[in-house]
Amino acid sequence: MSCIRFNTPAQRAQMRAAAPAMLTPEQAAALHPAPPVTETKIRRLRLLAESANPKIRESVASSYHAPAELYGRLAHDPDAGVRGCVARNEATPCDVLREMAHDDDETVRGWVAVNFFVPDDVMRELADDPSETVRSLVAWKGSLAVSA
Repeated sequence: MSCIRFNTPAQRAQMRAAAPAMLTPEQAAALHPAPPVTETKIRRLRLLAESANPKIRESVASSYHAPAELYGRLAHDPDAGVRGCVARNEATPCDVLREMAHDDDETVRGWVAVNFFVPDDVMRELADDPSETVRSLVAWKGSLAVSA
């Protein structure tokens, strides 16, 4: 018995007619709004940032709702994965990104380089980074800006 299925033109037309309509991201967001950020959520983020598990701290570092000082504290986390999450988070304040451009870990500096909101002076500094990977990420990001 073959597992290949051959549908007739009428069956294919019926499947197309029954296919669900695709929603735009805006329509999907309107149907499923995010809950409001409450003081309880902020308190929970502060508590989770103290976890011994670096993966839990990474989830806090990836949050768009953490207070600015929490990003600053997690930018100095002993785990490079946590620092990388802070570096790539678009909600991270520019002064924290500026400081993270001097991180010892080249992967963290690379995430700083590709962050859309990194200040221009930091990009110029990272263009001369000792790491070829970081320099190539700066060049790649620059080429995207030129082509846009």
